[in-house]
Amino acid sequence: MATGRKLFSVASWNVEHFKDDPGRVGRVVEFMVRQKPDVFGLYEVEGAAVFGELVKRMPGYTFQITEGLQTQEILIGVRKGLTAFITQRTEFRSGTTHMRPGQLVSVHVGGHNYCLLFLHLASGVEPRGMGLRDDMLGRALEFRRDLDKAAGGPGQARYLFLGDLNTMGLDYPFGRAIDPAIELQKWDKEAARTKYAGMRRLVKTHDASWSNGSASRIPDSNLDHVFASSNLKFRGFRRPVDGLSAEVALRGWPEAATLAGRDAWIRDYSDHALMYFELLA
Repeated sequence: MATGRKLFSVASWNVEHFKDDPGRVGRVVEFMVRQKPDVFGLYEVEGAAVFGELVKRMPGYTFQITEGLQTQEILIGVRKGLTAFITQRTEFRSGTTHMRPGQLVSVHVGGHNYCLLFLHLASGVEPRGMGLRDDMLGRALEFRRDLDKAAGGPGQARYLFLGDLNTMGLDYPFGRAIDPAIELQKWDKEAARTKYAGMRRLVKTHDASWSNGSASRIPDSNLDHVFASSNLKFRGFRRPVDGLSAEVALRGWPEAATLAGRDAWIRDYSDHALMYFELLA
């Protein structure tokens, strides 16, 4: 388990169709406040009420949101006092104008720049959905090479990309379907290649990050991830299922003790769990 001084914390959360339900907006923002993240990303922000509630309940943060033809935005919050630069990366639309662009947050702390790329990738188990994801994930890995050049050479950039990557596999006839686990295996192998300086997917406290509830025929799914460069260190969290160490804590419905508690949390907050992690010096 890594040890070191905490540099900053990060939260990432898809709050499905996050818009003008005052009760739900208030609950979601309060849950985020309790995490005390230094940097956070919210996905599927759709309503103006969200911004007003964030400003009211999180006065110690500055905010930036994506712009474009898409209806679901990525909203970034950064704690005041933390030096950060936020840019919208339109190349992660994969040439599709209604896809969300990426949000790149460059945090300067401890004499180094840490580059965090927040992504909400294409969903769907049809060929088009998987094809768009495939292209976007490839671009996210290639972006490491651009950052390395700016940082002084291979392996120098402190980089991670994260979010709802929607790794749900491919539904295809004639025995040609691709299981979600195989899709993830492909990207684990690709990320570890030498040209990307050995990036890796961080271990979470729970594997599944999305659930449609106990009455659903759709199984809980492993959709939200963090891929990080090998020169980063993270706080450890204990995995309840096996006691081993994880680097990303899933918070929300995976922590509920009962199925009824899980269903209530999904109904009141979101079908996605919140991802939380801390970078160490």
